[in-house]
Amino acid sequence: MPSHTAFFYGTLMAPPILHRVIWGSARNVSDVQKAQLHVRPAILHGFQRRKVRYADYPAIIPADKSTTVRGTLVSGLTDGDIWRLDIFEGTDYKREKVKVRVLAQGGKGNEGMGDLSQREEDNVEGDEIEAEVYVWISGEEPLESQEWDFAEFVKEKMSRWAGVSAAAADQGFQDVDDAVAASQEDPTGGRGANGDITRALEESR
Repeated sequence: MPSHTAFFYGTLMAPPILHRVIWGSARNVSDVQKAQLHVRPAILHGFQRRKVRYADYPAIIPADKSTTVRGTLVSGLTDGDIWRLDIFEGTDYKREKVKVRVLAQGGKGNEGMGDLSQREEDNVEGDEIEAEVYVWISGEEPLESQEWDFAEFVKEKMSRWAGVSAAAADQGFQDVDDAVAASQEDPTGGRGANGDITRALEESR
């Protein structure tokens, strides 16, 4: 089964939101499912992260080489996961290949995200990895001038996205659910909330 590596810089840095998109659930995720993904902190050069006006999520746009964006590098994603992510991100973003640098982990126990509060100048860059990233393509008018803050999102918005009524937070969740329901085949390769692999795991408990 093909494996993809993606760099996330916004709401998808939060494991519950990533799990909700690719597996259909933010809470009922097994250790076996989690082990299929390898999550590391990383940094992307030559892009700028901006707030999207009237939204909880950010965008990135190309910028000069001195500009960087910190995020998470996730490997082990399947074709089905990418299919779901494409639907979730929508038409304002285009998936592109980039090269990111893995960062030394801060050891804070936050599931591979490193210490996201560390200062930019304290980043210790390691190996360069090719990854896919969702780049904003809908022009700069909808974007605010300031940087999007992940810590602020987690504190003030996260519960709306990962809670019981998370579907109300963003239409993207419903778009993914509807597309999966309408598909004649299981695009997740059996790994989704209603997939063959998930059902087999639950039956074996």
